[in-house]
Amino acid sequence: MTYQAFLIKYSEIGVKGKNRYVFEDALVRQIKRALYEVDGNFIVKKQSGRIFISVEGEYDYDEAVAALQHVFGISAICPTVVVPDEGFDKMAEAVIKYVDEEFEDKNFSFKVMGRRANKQYPMTSMEVAAEIGARLLDAFPEMHVDVHKPDKIIYVEVRENIAIYSTEIPGPCGMPVGTAGKAMLLLSGGIDSPVAGYMIAKRGVTLSATYFHAPPYTSEQAKQKVVDLAKLVAKYSGPIDLHIVNFTDIQLYIYQQCAHEELTIIMRRYMMRIAEHFAKENDCLGLVTGESIGQVASQTMQSLNCTNAVCSLPVYRPLIAFDKQDIVDISEKIDTYETSILPYEDCCTIFVAKHPVTKPKLEAIEKHEHNLDEKIDELMKQAIETVEIVKVR
Repeated sequence: MTYQAFLIKYSEIGVKGKNRYVFEDALVRQIKRALYEVDGNFIVKKQSGRIFISVEGEYDYDEAVAALQHVFGISAICPTVVVPDEGFDKMAEAVIKYVDEEFEDKNFSFKVMGRRANKQYPMTSMEVAAEIGARLLDAFPEMHVDVHKPDKIIYVEVRENIAIYSTEIPGPCGMPVGTAGKAMLLLSGGIDSPVAGYMIAKRGVTLSATYFHAPPYTSEQAKQKVVDLAKLVAKYSGPIDLHIVNFTDIQLYIYQQCAHEELTIIMRRYMMRIAEHFAKENDCLGLVTGESIGQVASQTMQSLNCTNAVCSLPVYRPLIAFDKQDIVDISEKIDTYETSILPYEDCCTIFVAKHPVTKPKLEAIEKHEHNLDEKIDELMKQAIETVEIVKVR
C-alpha cells in the first residue's frame, strides 16, 4: 500500500496544559527540519492532539520514516490512509478496502479503536468502533474480534477527514529540541559524551559543543572522529556549533608544573573553564558532560566536586548513574558506537598518570594550581582566541 499521509503521535507534550501549543509548534518545526532533506513535498500541520503530515506526489517512504525517527517529541509514526468524511457508510467502505489491501492473510484477531476528534460527528467513538467492527466481520468472516489481546488494532479517527491506520512505528519520544534552552556539551572521541549529548537533546535542549585537541599528540583523524560524532548527534539535536580548542600548550604546562597524579583533575578544571567561556558567549544555560560516578579516577564524587568548583553555570551529567553497558547500548542504538571506538586517541588519554588521585581535596588542588600562575592566563587567552568553530549539520 502507498501511504500519502502520516499521523504523528506525541505523549509528554499532551500534558502541558495551556502551554501545549508552544511544544506542538516546536515539534512541527523539528518535523519540517527533519523532512527537508527527504525527496518529496511534505505538508505538516497540527490537529487536535495530533500532527498530520500529508505528502504530495512521490517520495521515499523509508527515508521519510527514518528522518521522523530522529525527531524528539514523536512517540509514534503512523502511516495513514486519509479519506473525506462522506458519511458512515463511505467510511466503513474505506476501512474495509484498507484492511483488504493491507492484510493479505485475514485469519487474525482484531479490534477497532475509534476516536472522534470531531465532536459534531453523530456517532460516539465507541459506536464508530463497534459498527466498523461489525462491518469488517461481515466482509471478512475469517477475522474474529478479541478486545483484550488482538493480533491487529484498526484505528479509525474522525477528524476533518477520516484517518485509518494499523501500524505504529516507535519514535524517540522526549521533548522537541528548542523547548528547554541551550547547553554546551564537552565532546570527546569516547563513547560517553555523544550519548550524553543525545540524552540532553532528548529533553528539548539545543546543543553547542567544545572539543579539546592536542596536536601533535592527537592526530587529524582524532579531530575528524569528533566531527563525525557531532554529525551523528546532530541527526537528533539539529545543527551544532563545534568549538575545537588547541589544548596542547595548556596540557604541557600543567604536565611540567603540577604533580602528575593531579594532572587529570587540573586538566579537567581548565577544560571546564574554557567550555564555560564559550557557553556564556553562546547563551548556554549549562555545561553537559558524559561523566558517570566511579567510571574512572576523574569521575569519583571527590573529583567531580573539584571540577564543579570552577564553574558558575550548572553542570548536567545525564549518565551520572549509568553502568558502562547501559551507555554502550544507547551508543549502539544511535549509531555512535562504531565511530567512538575508532583507535584515534583524544587529549584526555594522552597525558594520563599511572596512579591518578581518586579522592582529591579541593583545597589542595586549588593550592597546587598556583604553580601555573606565571603563564596560565596567557595560555588560556591564546586557546580561546585561536578556537576553530565547525558548524556541524
